[in-house]
Amino acid sequence: MSKPELINALKGYTPKAFLNDLVAGLIVGVVALPLAIAFGIASGVPPARGIFTAIVAGFIISALGGSRVQIGGPTGAFVVIVYGIIRDFGYDGLAVATLMAGVMLILLGAFKLGSLVKFIPYTIVTGFTAGIAVVIATSQVGDFLGLTLRDVPGDFLGKVGAYAGAIGTVNPWAIGVAVAAFAVISLWPRVSRRIPGSLVAIILLTVLVQLLGIPVETIGSRFGSIPASLPAPRLPAMSLETLRLVFPAAISIAVLGAVESLLSAVVADGLTGHKHDSDMELIAQGIANVASPLFGGIPATGAIARTATNIKNGGRTPVAGIVHALTLLLIMLALGRFAVYIPMAALSAVLLSVALHMAGFPAIRSVLRGQKSDSAVMIATFAITVLVDLTVAIEIGLILAAIFFIKKMGDVAQVKAVRGGYDPGEPEAHDRNSLALRKVPEGVLVFEIEGPLFFGSVQKFESNVLMDSTRYRALVLRMRSTIYLDAAGLHVLEQLWKDCQKKNITLLISDIHTQPYLLAKKAGLEATVGTANVFGNLDDALARAAEILGVPYERERYEPTVAREGA
Repeated sequence: MSKPELINALKGYTPKAFLNDLVAGLIVGVVALPLAIAFGIASGVPPARGIFTAIVAGFIISALGGSRVQIGGPTGAFVVIVYGIIRDFGYDGLAVATLMAGVMLILLGAFKLGSLVKFIPYTIVTGFTAGIAVVIATSQVGDFLGLTLRDVPGDFLGKVGAYAGAIGTVNPWAIGVAVAAFAVISLWPRVSRRIPGSLVAIILLTVLVQLLGIPVETIGSRFGSIPASLPAPRLPAMSLETLRLVFPAAISIAVLGAVESLLSAVVADGLTGHKHDSDMELIAQGIANVASPLFGGIPATGAIARTATNIKNGGRTPVAGIVHALTLLLIMLALGRFAVYIPMAALSAVLLSVALHMAGFPAIRSVLRGQKSDSAVMIATFAITVLVDLTVAIEIGLILAAIFFIKKMGDVAQVKAVRGGYDPGEPEAHDRNSLALRKVPEGVLVFEIEGPLFFGSVQKFESNVLMDSTRYRALVLRMRSTIYLDAAGLHVLEQLWKDCQKKNITLLISDIHTQPYLLAKKAGLEATVGTANVFGNLDDALARAAEILGVPYERERYEPTVAREGA
């Protein structure tokens, strides 16, 4: 039974381990502050909601999660979804959608469905991640240039149009602050990798702006003060109509949260050598997303960059993540009032840096160098994420990936016929079970199926087997390379049997694997063909064919290659 990794980690916990977790948690907590503020603002909510999310959800994900080192909180992946929900339904609509997503995640984990999330193709993940990066970068152009904007549309093209219309309001001071902040973020790793460049840039530019009186917009001038405490828990206003309207968005939040958190956990496994419990992780993510909106937060998930920072600084148990959340709480209580002085231009530089790293250029290049179908799925997912909507992008991406997969499996499937003869010089002569090493009796036709026999490949089967005009009295259908059979494949086998009956031909099936055999037996095909005509190996089938024809057959030595051979 799944249980939080914290329980396992505390067994034999030592003061030295606590000291390592404490240092890592303090550092990650400081790193998370500007990111929580930035992601909150980019999502279309006040900066305080980003901090609330990092504290509440971050604590729960670490305390209850299935990973020892996962750090949770608001991430760039949710910016697109959250911004759209806020625009259409307000914060209460977002809170309801997040609550619903949380329940979905809990159910996914409770029913042990964590592994299903891993079936989302890599090309789709690469495409929507790159698309989200573009959307985040686009959303920061206004603050980077210091534009005066009354209302910024939520869609990509609308934003571009709004920026073009306000280009005359560019603030050179804002550009200077943003460029300086971006330069600090980019160059600081040469000085130190333990202290994050984003934090240094925020502190340095905030101090310079205040000391020099630089005329740029700040958090305080746009959003007002930052609360110095967590709000009391509150249920959002909800109705059946609200539940119906935000349900698609809730699915998007749940899917994206599951993918992002498990991807982060897998990365963490590679860095630490510990294997996470994906089902427990999903349950923790679900509880975190139920709790976050109750305290005024937004959706949360595992954050890859903060998780990696935790590991690199010595964090090895969930205690580090708990310390990270408590550190954020203490910072908010003691220093939250100073956050109002942070320049919006400096925050835009932080988010542009995040978007640049999030884009995943190496992954994109890798996919583009591969198959055209993979490139098409990635590009389509990317384009729809940027131009339409993330939910639609994932749906279309999955449909395209499924279509291309079906086509590939259909292309892989082959059906070839052997009409007797013996040629030990054939390429398959090294295979003890090869048809090339057997004298197929005259009057017997052997068809070998390679690949799955399913709705995407039955056309090949029909054109090769059902349309074959060769005169024969026994047909052996060899299925040693067919590990999967579906309803369409079953139907075409039934059609083949009926066709053989009309022509007074005996149908024999050999080398059938467990899945096709059990399906054929359950559907009654085995009984239709005749139990005596279904074999685990080719030699038994050929011997039966020879018996039907009344001719001798000299057995060859076969080596089992499927689970049922010899049966």
